[in-house]
Amino acid sequence: MATVDITGEQFASTIEGNDIVLVDFWAEWCGPCKQFGPTYSAVSEKHSDVLFTKVDTEAEQQLAAEAGITSIPTLMAFREKVLVFSQPGALNAQQLEQVVDAVKALDMDEVHAHVARSQAEAAAAAGSNSGASKNSGPQDGTQIPDM
Repeated sequence: MATVDITGEQFASTIEGNDIVLVDFWAEWCGPCKQFGPTYSAVSEKHSDVLFTKVDTEAEQQLAAEAGITSIPTLMAFREKVLVFSQPGALNAQQLEQVVDAVKALDMDEVHAHVARSQAEAAAAAGSNSGASKNSGPQDGTQIPDM
């Protein structure tokens, strides 16, 4: 399957409407992005069960800011609406294949349980801190361990 360009308006529905979504945040002026593009496209052709999307950070500055993109290219992977991988930097084909395989192999029951525990802990901490802010990291997913 070829890569699909998405906008901020399409982002949420794309994540919600597909089991596995990879998102390449890139820009035309970015040399590493241009190097990664053909690799990303080639790997997308091998995985018809994964939606490979691209977000142009110049055209979609608000989405890039909301996603916390500070360096490009940045690759994000979502599975069952959960952010399971986020990493800046261009990957080679073998590394990208490893990410795709790892995302496919995730035990999503375990991931959802981890997310629920993290959210419960954050809610409990917020309640016991009586308004004090405590940063315990992102609560929307987990990172794939060491690639």
